[in-house]
Amino acid sequence: MKLLMIDTSTIVATAAVLDVDRLIAETIVNYKKKHSEKMLPSIDHMLQDSGLGLKDIDVFGVVNGPGSFTGLRIGMATAKGFAQALNKPMVTVSTLEALAANVCASDSTICPIIDAQRGQVYVALYQSDGESAEPSLKITMAEGVYDVDTLSRKLKDLNQPVMLLGDGLKKYGKQLLEAVPNACAAPAFLAMNRASSAAYVGLKKIQQGKTVSCFQADLNYLRKSSAEEQREKKLSREAQHHE
Repeated sequence: MKLLMIDTSTIVATAAVLDVDRLIAETIVNYKKKHSEKMLPSIDHMLQDSGLGLKDIDVFGVVNGPGSFTGLRIGMATAKGFAQALNKPMVTVSTLEALAANVCASDSTICPIIDAQRGQVYVALYQSDGESAEPSLKITMAEGVYDVDTLSRKLKDLNQPVMLLGDGLKKYGKQLLEAVPNACAAPAFLAMNRASSAAYVGLKKIQQGKTVSCFQADLNYLRKSSAEEQREKKLSREAQHHE
């Protein structure tokens, strides 16, 4: 069973091919270039180097959010296009869970942080399930959108070691590390999105029968866009004006 996983949720564009539990290939581009320009060529080169074609893929996976709205749409459209053309199932994976999987053997509480702009971050908390033969994750705080001060208080109140990772550290890492005495940052090579980690999370979902069709796969923005929020405020003001 071969799984192609795509992640364009942040500035990092990454894809990987997993054959059951064996990583065949992975591509990571962490550079300022449009995902729409770099993702398809990266996938094409990766498959060619692996001696594979799209027809050899059994399941198409995609990281479905939260993250960059534009990036998420590109990844979803790419995966859906492949799945629909080849009549294959899909699997979706949370950006935060995929990030946490980078350090799934950590004894600390794992806190993936993604910059949500507007002074906020997307966050969830995970713990490694030490009882499993292979490290797995259990969620201890549901995905949410927080301002950094609120997140700092929540992490400090845990009073236990916390591993921070994700692109949110670039902007807020210093503030969080100063505010949370038990916090530490994951090494840079583990702190960014990797499609291989998302693929292993996706594999477990596939084994649990949690695949979807290309028509069912959906994005998890976790909050409305700025334009949507402004539109709702405008409609609310207009409604109040007419009362």
